[in-house]
Amino acid sequence: MQQGLIHIYTGAGKGKTTAAIGLGIRAYGQGLKVLMVQFLKGWTTGEMKIIASLGPCFQLFSKKENDKFSWGMTEEEMKSISGEMRIGLNYTIEAVKSGEWDLIIMDEIMAAVNCGYLPLKEVVELVKTKPLELELVLTGRDAPARLIELADYVSEITARKHPMNQGIMAREGIEY
Repeated sequence: MQQGLIHIYTGAGKGKTTAAIGLGIRAYGQGLKVLMVQFLKGWTTGEMKIIASLGPCFQLFSKKENDKFSWGMTEEEMKSISGEMRIGLNYTIEAVKSGEWDLIIMDEIMAAVNCGYLPLKEVVELVKTKPLELELVLTGRDAPARLIELADYVSEITARKHPMNQGIMAREGIEY
């Protein structure tokens, strides 16, 4: 078995999750088992539908039941999200320990940490103690310096132009 490395897709540009899923599809195509755990995403996207059709070798875990962005939530919804993020992290920790997966994607984990839903210390510990052969991918804006230090790959996706700035909202099949 080959050594697993740590990838980070970060930055304010569009495509961090898409890049992580692309890597997951590549791994799946080579016979690797892939798990994607989504933090802070609660809406159904096109890629979620495809992943669901791939069977047991590419699984998606998402506990978030609210489809709002954090800036549009009530205090009660924010507390609920915190509990959902804890469930997601606990699930990820168990998956990492299980040895069942070749690649685990922690989608939007940076947002879960940066918004205060999860402690950075626990995510750092998870990354530091991952099995040698496990490939680990973390996505989200504003990757903390501590995680960047631990990573083998860091790709920063920048936004030079985005339709949202012109009032064009997310479109089915393109942004979700």
